[in-house]
Amino acid sequence: MKRLLRRLAASTLGFTLGLALGAQAGAAERSLPFRDPLALPASSSALAPRSLMLGVARAGHRLVAVGQRGHIVYSDDGGASWQQAAVPVSSDLTAVRFATPERGWAVGHDGVVLNTVDGGRTWVLQLDGRRVNQLLVEQLEARLRDQPASAAQLQPLLSEARRDLAQGPDKPLLDVWFADAHNGFVVGAYNLILRTGDGGASWTSWFDRTDNPRLLNLYAIASVGDALYIVGEAGLVLKLDPAAQRLRALATPYKGSYFGVVATAGTVLALGLRGTAYASDDGGANWRAVETGLHASLVAGAALADGRLLIGDAGGRLAVGDADARQFHPLPLPQALPLAGLVDAGQGRLALVGPRGVVVTAPVALHAAMETRP
Repeated sequence: MKRLLRRLAASTLGFTLGLALGAQAGAAERSLPFRDPLALPASSSALAPRSLMLGVARAGHRLVAVGQRGHIVYSDDGGASWQQAAVPVSSDLTAVRFATPERGWAVGHDGVVLNTVDGGRTWVLQLDGRRVNQLLVEQLEARLRDQPASAAQLQPLLSEARRDLAQGPDKPLLDVWFADAHNGFVVGAYNLILRTGDGGASWTSWFDRTDNPRLLNLYAIASVGDALYIVGEAGLVLKLDPAAQRLRALATPYKGSYFGVVATAGTVLALGLRGTAYASDDGGANWRAVETGLHASLVAGAALADGRLLIGDAGGRLAVGDADARQFHPLPLPQALPLAGLVDAGQGRLALVGPRGVVVTAPVALHAAMETRP
């Protein structure tokens, strides 16, 4: 925990990760005796929709948001009212994604992976940090036995995995992506990455299948057509090589951290510190700087229903751009709220999450632009 807090503080990733970690650590210090969040179901609270929320997604017409202490809330009326879901853990949750209106996954601290098959009303635990650590060790040991010629590459990773196993389930998962109801990835701290091909019934570690020798944190994951991208610390951008079943590092001009990635049909946009963004139109071979008009760390992005790109910074300021990320304009809100995530809520509305919970708003400028668009 201390090692991760130190690295996140150095990366200046605001509240999006640091606040959740700090709150969790502080709560653990104040609460005696310690209650394992992996064994403690999320408590019911009328204030859950207004507490710290870190991720939000659409499940068909339903909105689903996830956040601190295992809280998951959902709304079927555009955010006018919220219901709290049944969740078997109280670990802080960082991201949520739906492959269909019914089937979705949420990830978070303590290596938690949750699954729902009813659109987010109820959730089951598919994976936790204890099992993640065991998987890393078991699978690396097996590969070392099968591939003794790869010992120089695998042995340092195995040593790291054994240290993680000894330390316990303290590594957070930070994002989740699914292509469909079966195939997906989860990513997180210190190169933590796992793949499933059966909807999460089983998982395979890709710890040794990334061009990430420094074991940098993996913050976000997104796809552009058949291409899959992961972004992280120190300018790290990875792209899936399907033939080699490996994530290859791409060179970008930026060496600061990327906290988000968003894509349209032909463009991928990596979001970084102090409003920095770089876009590629050719599959990551070349990158160009994008003037976003924002100045705080870019922590969230989404493709709107009309094809445009929406991005937001940690201070809650938004900008909307064209589909190829060449020009962005400010999108004023009645009040800027600290931001951790966002999603297009449909009908000219946005769902925003952060320390003040989940807010659904309909910016006049966004709605007008959608109505006048040819």
